[in-house]
Amino acid sequence: METILEAKGVCKFFGGLKAVNQVDMQVAKGDIFGIIGPNGAGKTTFFNSCSGIYSPTKGKFYLNGEDISLMSSDQIARKGMARTFQNIQLFKFMTVRENVKIGFHTRTKSGIMDAIFHSKRFKEDEKFVEEQVAQVLEKVGLSDYADTMAGNLSYGIQRKVEIARALALNPEILLLDEPAAGMNPNETESLREFIIALNKSGYTIVVIEHDMKFIMNSCNRILVLNFGEKICEGGPKEVQENKMVQEAYFGHGKLMGDM
Repeated sequence: METILEAKGVCKFFGGLKAVNQVDMQVAKGDIFGIIGPNGAGKTTFFNSCSGIYSPTKGKFYLNGEDISLMSSDQIARKGMARTFQNIQLFKFMTVRENVKIGFHTRTKSGIMDAIFHSKRFKEDEKFVEEQVAQVLEKVGLSDYADTMAGNLSYGIQRKVEIARALALNPEILLLDEPAAGMNPNETESLREFIIALNKSGYTIVVIEHDMKFIMNSCNRILVLNFGEKICEGGPKEVQENKMVQEAYFGHGKLMGDM
């Protein structure tokens, strides 16, 4: 299958700390790809390096074959990659509609002067954004919450709003950093179904998650990190049966199949 996102020998060092060390990864277009590992394994640092928050110390990232290693997060977003963060970063005193509108900032052309004088370009951008927001909210099933303050929503719905805002960038690939963190089992299952539906609608998805049931029942391939290094990559069954993964992630004597 066609590779959409690739990491080659990626390292990220902070002084003497090797947070990520010589990690390779290939994500196929149209896949749901999982990244797991114990706390401190380097998962979020790897995501941050991939999405332009950090530049890798060594190695390269490629998006659709283009080297994005030294690009800013804004430049990478314009190339077709969007991400969410472990901690929800919504504007809680703004409506769902307003939060999603913010996600369209890279897709409009009007500037400050256009906004001040309500130029033709500003009005065209406003119309475009309103139409696109309505489409995104309908796509993700949040139309009924459009005028609700984000802070008044349940945790699970807030996560979906954050993902909807990322979709406003019109990405090809979506990076989700622990989207199920803090959710109850029903919310987690609803989110899992939501992510699978997004994938079926055409988005490639890479997800960091600690919930092993979520990962094993969602992802086609899984990368396992430990102490910043790759120890395994494969399908769910292959990862479940890997002894190094069991020892690194769960300790001796406990199997993933028991989770």
